[in-house]
Amino acid sequence: MRTCLDRLVAQAHVDAPRVRDEFEFITGRLEECRQNGLITNDAFLDAGAIQGALEMIANHIDMGIAQKEIRELVNQQIIRAMRLEEKHPGLDKTVELGR
Repeated sequence: MRTCLDRLVAQAHVDAPRVRDEFEFITGRLEECRQNGLITNDAFLDAGAIQGALEMIANHIDMGIAQKEIRELVNQQIIRAMRLEEKHPGLDKTVELGR
């Protein structure tokens, strides 16, 4: 999860299609990991908060919210992802293995 967010922050301009690409990747990968027993149901549900936030961020971009605010929203999710990784060690690596 953290890696997905880091990819967004590394961009000079965060655009809605790129955020939606990460949203779709996370959505599919989390479901796949849950079905294959690679992550727990609790990790799946907890990760849903970041997944939903990405969709919200993409919608904010579509509404014309300033890049500064978009970056603040993404940075908030990075903090959330760090906490999520503490609670579910290895989640980020498991998700990223599907890339």
